[in-house]
Amino acid sequence: MSRNDSSSFLAPALICCGCLAACRQDMHDQPKIEPLEASPFFSDGRGSRPLLASTVARGLLREDDHLHRGRVGGQVAEDPPFAIDRALVDRGRERFDVFCAPCHDRVGTGRGMVVRRGLRSPPSFHVDRLRRAPIGHFFDVMTSGFGLMASYSSQIPPEDRWAIAAYVRCLQLAQHARIGDVPAQLRPRLTRPSPPTQGNRQRATGNRQRASARIRGVMGLAEAGR
Repeated sequence: MSRNDSSSFLAPALICCGCLAACRQDMHDQPKIEPLEASPFFSDGRGSRPLLASTVARGLLREDDHLHRGRVGGQVAEDPPFAIDRALVDRGRERFDVFCAPCHDRVGTGRGMVVRRGLRSPPSFHVDRLRRAPIGHFFDVMTSGFGLMASYSSQIPPEDRWAIAAYVRCLQLAQHARIGDVPAQLRPRLTRPSPPTQGNRQRATGNRQRASARIRGVMGLAEAGR
Protein backbone atom coordinates (compact mmCIF):
# COMPACT_ATOMS: atom_id res chain seq x y z
CA MET A 1 0.00 0.00 0.00
CA SER A 2 1.47 3.37 -0.95
CA ARG A 3 1.81 6.33 1.41
CA ASN A 4 -0.98 8.18 -0.38
CA ASP A 5 -3.29 5.19 0.00
CA SER A 6 -2.53 4.99 3.72
CA SER A 7 -3.25 8.68 4.19
CA SER A 8 -6.59 8.45 2.39
CA PHE A 9 -7.61 5.58 4.69
CA LEU A 10 -6.40 7.09 7.97
CA ALA A 11 -8.01 10.49 7.51
CA PRO A 12 -11.65 9.25 7.56
CA ALA A 13 -10.82 6.84 10.39
CA LEU A 14 -9.42 9.67 12.53
CA ILE A 15 -12.48 11.81 11.81
CA CYS A 16 -14.79 8.98 12.91
CA CYS A 17 -12.80 8.43 16.10
CA GLY A 18 -13.00 12.13 16.89
CA CYS A 19 -16.80 12.14 16.39
CA LEU A 20 -17.26 9.08 18.59
CA ALA A 21 -15.14 10.60 21.33
CA ALA A 22 -17.35 13.72 21.28
CA CYS A 23 -20.55 11.66 21.83
CA ARG A 24 -20.89 11.43 25.59
CA GLN A 25 -23.76 10.16 27.75
CA ASP A 26 -24.45 13.76 28.75
CA MET A 27 -26.00 14.30 25.35
CA HIS A 28 -28.56 11.56 26.03
CA ASP A 29 -29.25 12.53 29.65
CA GLN A 30 -29.95 16.20 29.19
CA PRO A 31 -30.15 18.54 32.19
CA LYS A 32 -33.95 18.84 32.22
CA ILE A 33 -36.71 17.73 34.57
CA GLU A 34 -38.54 14.71 33.21
CA PRO A 35 -42.10 13.71 34.25
CA LEU A 36 -42.23 12.46 37.89
CA GLU A 37 -38.49 13.01 38.32
CA ALA A 38 -37.14 14.31 41.62
CA SER A 39 -35.74 17.82 41.71
CA PRO A 40 -33.82 19.57 44.51
CA PHE A 41 -34.93 22.92 43.08
CA PHE A 42 -38.38 22.73 44.73
CA SER A 43 -38.92 22.42 48.47
CA ASP A 44 -41.10 19.29 48.14
CA GLY A 45 -38.49 17.56 45.97
CA ARG A 46 -40.93 16.92 43.11
CA GLY A 47 -40.05 17.91 39.58
CA SER A 48 -43.66 17.68 38.35
CA ARG A 49 -45.62 20.58 39.79
CA PRO A 50 -49.20 20.22 41.05
CA LEU A 51 -51.91 22.24 39.35
CA LEU A 52 -52.85 25.58 40.84
CA ALA A 53 -56.05 25.67 42.86
CA SER A 54 -59.23 25.88 40.73
CA THR A 55 -57.34 24.99 37.55
CA VAL A 56 -59.63 23.51 34.88
CA ALA A 57 -58.36 21.91 31.68
CA ARG A 58 -59.69 23.31 28.42
CA GLY A 59 -63.03 21.71 27.54
CA LEU A 60 -63.52 20.18 31.02
CA LEU A 61 -65.33 22.97 32.86
CA ARG A 62 -68.43 20.75 33.36
CA GLU A 63 -70.81 23.51 34.41
CA ASP A 64 -73.91 21.44 33.57
CA ASP A 65 -74.86 19.74 36.85
CA HIS A 66 -77.66 17.81 35.18
CA LEU A 67 -75.37 16.23 32.57
CA HIS A 68 -72.20 15.72 34.59
CA ARG A 69 -73.50 15.14 38.12
CA GLY A 70 -77.07 13.96 37.60
CA ARG A 71 -78.50 16.74 39.76
CA VAL A 72 -81.12 19.44 39.21
CA GLY A 73 -81.36 22.09 41.90
CA GLY A 74 -79.23 19.94 44.18
CA GLN A 75 -81.64 16.98 43.91
CA VAL A 76 -81.22 13.72 42.00
CA ALA A 77 -82.56 14.24 38.47
CA GLU A 78 -85.93 12.72 37.59
CA ASP A 79 -85.22 12.82 33.85
CA PRO A 80 -82.11 12.54 31.65
CA PRO A 81 -80.63 15.76 30.24
CA PHE A 82 -81.55 14.82 26.65
CA ALA A 83 -84.27 12.95 24.81
CA ILE A 84 -84.19 9.14 24.90
CA ASP A 85 -84.39 7.42 21.52
CA ARG A 86 -83.64 3.98 20.16
CA ALA A 87 -80.02 4.80 19.34
CA LEU A 88 -79.39 5.94 22.91
CA VAL A 89 -80.94 2.78 24.38
CA ASP A 90 -78.93 0.58 22.00
CA ARG A 91 -75.76 2.36 23.10
CA GLY A 92 -76.76 1.89 26.72
CA ARG A 93 -77.34 -1.81 26.19
CA GLU A 94 -73.92 -2.25 24.60
CA ARG A 95 -72.17 -0.37 27.44
CA PHE A 96 -74.25 -2.17 30.08
CA ASP A 97 -73.18 -5.56 28.73
CA VAL A 98 -69.53 -4.45 28.95
CA PHE A 99 -69.39 -2.72 32.33
CA CYS A 100 -72.47 -3.82 34.32
CA ALA A 101 -73.46 -7.34 33.27
CA PRO A 102 -70.47 -9.06 34.96
CA CYS A 103 -72.08 -8.26 38.35
CA HIS A 104 -75.72 -7.39 37.58
CA ASP A 105 -76.17 -9.97 34.77
CA ARG A 106 -77.73 -9.02 31.44
CA VAL A 107 -81.27 -8.64 32.73
CA GLY A 108 -80.37 -6.86 35.98
CA THR A 109 -81.21 -9.52 38.58
CA GLY A 110 -77.80 -9.29 40.30
CA ARG A 111 -76.59 -12.76 39.34
CA GLY A 112 -73.70 -11.93 37.07
CA MET A 113 -70.72 -14.17 36.46
CA VAL A 114 -68.51 -12.62 39.18
CA VAL A 115 -71.36 -13.10 41.67
CA ARG A 116 -71.52 -16.77 40.74
CA ARG A 117 -67.80 -16.89 41.49
CA GLY A 118 -68.23 -15.58 45.03
CA LEU A 119 -68.70 -11.79 45.01
CA ARG A 120 -71.61 -10.52 47.08
CA SER A 121 -74.73 -10.08 44.96
CA PRO A 122 -75.85 -6.52 44.19
CA PRO A 123 -79.58 -5.74 44.54
CA SER A 124 -81.84 -6.62 41.65
CA PHE A 125 -82.97 -3.67 39.53
CA HIS A 126 -86.47 -5.12 39.73
CA VAL A 127 -87.10 -4.65 43.46
CA ASP A 128 -89.70 -1.99 44.26
CA ARG A 129 -87.14 0.37 45.80
CA LEU A 130 -85.11 0.63 42.59
CA ARG A 131 -88.14 0.61 40.32
CA ARG A 132 -89.33 3.73 42.16
CA ALA A 133 -85.87 5.36 42.17
CA PRO A 134 -85.41 8.26 39.73
CA ILE A 135 -83.24 7.66 36.70
CA GLY A 136 -80.67 10.06 38.15
CA HIS A 137 -80.06 7.61 41.01
CA PHE A 138 -78.49 5.10 38.63
CA PHE A 139 -76.37 7.82 37.05
CA ASP A 140 -75.26 8.97 40.51
CA VAL A 141 -74.25 5.44 41.57
CA MET A 142 -72.19 4.99 38.40
CA THR A 143 -70.58 8.39 38.97
CA SER A 144 -69.82 8.21 42.70
CA GLY A 145 -69.96 4.50 43.48
CA PHE A 146 -72.08 2.83 46.16
CA GLY A 147 -71.25 0.11 48.66
CA LEU A 148 -68.87 -2.40 47.07
CA MET A 149 -69.29 -0.77 43.66
CA ALA A 150 -66.54 1.68 42.77
CA SER A 151 -67.02 4.83 40.73
CA TYR A 152 -67.04 4.32 36.98
CA SER A 153 -66.70 8.02 36.12
CA SER A 154 -63.16 7.52 34.80
CA GLN A 155 -64.15 4.59 32.55
CA ILE A 156 -67.55 5.73 31.29
CA PRO A 157 -68.20 9.27 30.01
CA PRO A 158 -71.35 11.02 31.30
CA GLU A 159 -73.27 10.58 28.04
CA ASP A 160 -72.76 6.81 28.20
CA ARG A 161 -73.70 6.74 31.89
CA TRP A 162 -77.03 8.31 30.99
CA ALA A 163 -77.45 5.81 28.16
CA ILE A 164 -76.87 2.94 30.60
CA ALA A 165 -79.36 4.45 33.06
CA ALA A 166 -81.95 4.65 30.27
CA TYR A 167 -81.32 1.00 29.40
CA VAL A 168 -81.72 0.00 33.06
CA ARG A 169 -85.13 1.67 32.99
CA CYS A 170 -85.97 -0.36 29.87
CA LEU A 171 -84.96 -3.56 31.67
CA GLN A 172 -87.26 -2.65 34.54
CA LEU A 173 -90.15 -1.96 32.20
CA ALA A 174 -89.49 -5.15 30.24
CA GLN A 175 -89.62 -7.33 33.35
CA HIS A 176 -92.93 -5.86 34.53
CA ALA A 177 -94.73 -4.95 31.30
CA ARG A 178 -98.07 -6.55 30.45
CA ILE A 179 -99.09 -7.93 27.08
CA GLY A 180 -101.70 -5.21 26.83
CA ASP A 181 -98.96 -2.56 27.05
CA VAL A 182 -97.33 -3.78 23.82
CA PRO A 183 -98.63 -2.72 20.37
CA ALA A 184 -100.63 -5.47 18.71
CA GLN A 185 -98.21 -5.82 15.78
CA LEU A 186 -95.36 -6.62 18.18
CA ARG A 187 -97.15 -9.12 20.43
CA PRO A 188 -96.30 -12.20 18.32
CA ARG A 189 -92.65 -11.66 19.23
CA LEU A 190 -93.51 -12.12 22.91
CA THR A 191 -95.67 -15.22 22.48
CA ARG A 192 -93.35 -17.00 20.07
CA PRO A 193 -92.34 -20.30 21.75
CA SER A 194 -88.72 -20.58 22.77
CA PRO A 195 -86.69 -23.59 21.62
CA PRO A 196 -86.29 -26.47 24.11
CA THR A 197 -83.38 -25.93 26.47
CA GLN A 198 -81.19 -28.25 28.50
CA GLY A 199 -78.97 -27.27 31.39
CA ASN A 200 -78.18 -23.93 32.98
CA ARG A 201 -76.45 -22.50 29.93
CA GLN A 202 -79.44 -23.13 27.68
CA ARG A 203 -81.85 -21.75 30.30
CA ALA A 204 -79.79 -18.57 30.59
CA THR A 205 -79.84 -18.19 26.80
CA GLY A 206 -83.61 -18.65 26.75
CA ASN A 207 -84.05 -16.05 29.50
CA ARG A 208 -81.92 -13.59 27.59
CA GLN A 209 -83.95 -14.14 24.42
CA ARG A 210 -87.24 -13.59 26.25
CA ALA A 211 -85.89 -10.48 27.99
CA SER A 212 -84.69 -9.12 24.65
CA ALA A 213 -88.13 -9.70 23.17
CA ARG A 214 -89.72 -7.81 26.06
CA ILE A 215 -87.29 -4.92 25.60
CA ARG A 216 -88.11 -4.74 21.88
CA GLY A 217 -91.78 -4.70 22.78
CA VAL A 218 -91.27 -1.85 25.26
CA MET A 219 -89.25 0.12 22.71
CA GLY A 220 -92.01 -0.47 20.16
CA LEU A 221 -94.53 0.83 22.69
CA ALA A 222 -92.42 3.95 23.24
CA GLU A 223 -92.07 4.54 19.50
CA ALA A 224 -95.81 4.04 18.95
CA GLY A 225 -96.58 6.60 21.64
CA ARG A 226 -94.49 9.33 20.06
